[in-house]
Amino acid sequence: MPKVKTNSSAKKRFKLTATGKITYQKAFKRHILTKKSTKRKRGLRHKGLIDSTNRDFVLRLLRLKG
Repeated sequence: MPKVKTNSSAKKRFKLTATGKITYQKAFKRHILTKKSTKRKRGLRHKGLIDSTNRDFVLRLLRLKG
């Protein structure tokens, strides 16, 4: 029986915390930062948390049990 592979793109994008929540890095912080306000860029620094509605889907991509 072959091994089941983890989704490669998902393992690069999501991280599981010690409490079981899933974090991700927010988008729109890579380039063209001059037109974005400081307040907006400051908000993008913090990690995002996956909503509970998408949690099961992301766990399935990462091949983890919920």
